[in-house]
Amino acid sequence: MRKIGLIGGMSFESSAVYYRMINEAVRERLGRLHSAEVMLHSVDFQSIVDLQKAGRWDDAAKRLSEVAQGLEAAGASCVLICTNTMHLIADAVQSSISVPLINIIDETAASMKAAGVKRPLLLATRYTMEHGFYTGHMAARGIEVMVPNAEDRTLVHDIIFNELCAGAVLDSSRQALMTVTEHAKSEGADAIILGCTEICLILDPHNLPLPGFDSTAIHAEAAVDFALKGLSQPGQQAA
Repeated sequence: MRKIGLIGGMSFESSAVYYRMINEAVRERLGRLHSAEVMLHSVDFQSIVDLQKAGRWDDAAKRLSEVAQGLEAAGASCVLICTNTMHLIADAVQSSISVPLINIIDETAASMKAAGVKRPLLLATRYTMEHGFYTGHMAARGIEVMVPNAEDRTLVHDIIFNELCAGAVLDSSRQALMTVTEHAKSEGADAIILGCTEICLILDPHNLPLPGFDSTAIHAEAAVDFALKGLSQPGQQAA
């Protein structure tokens, strides 16, 4: 089994979800008491948030690159940045290591392409919705991403940072997000991207007005695919 390196802590609420999902998937595929070979470097999220707010993305890239290099040196066969927002600097992190960085945007795009999605709504942090790196990445893969209007972008961003990242899951906020998704459906969206790794804490991708794509679950599953590639699994021939 290949070792999975996770850059977490952004926030630790979603990093815990990654750890659970990855291990559940390995146990489901291999059976018995199997679990994943995982290394997690959890950063101090406040230090990263300070860099985000100051627009110091080069410094953030340097910090996460150092973490990625440490995971590789410790034996990780792949690296995941356990947050959508910090994929703004994913190329810089990938260039700093020799093992693959499994990109959450690429994996989510592949899932939607396979499902025939053309125009999904993105629910994410303000950085992910507004900086262009996410929508541009998706556009290059033939997917036209919609984002909420300015007022709703503020709503979604604030729910993520002020509530979900702090461990608060409020029914009133869930309803507010559902209203955003209903509005997008009326404007022609054909799917919903849970494009922040904390959104799955409040929205069930299977209980939305449109098909939901949980980027956290997709990313975790991709890590397990990589880790178990070539292993003989119950009911399967070794690749």
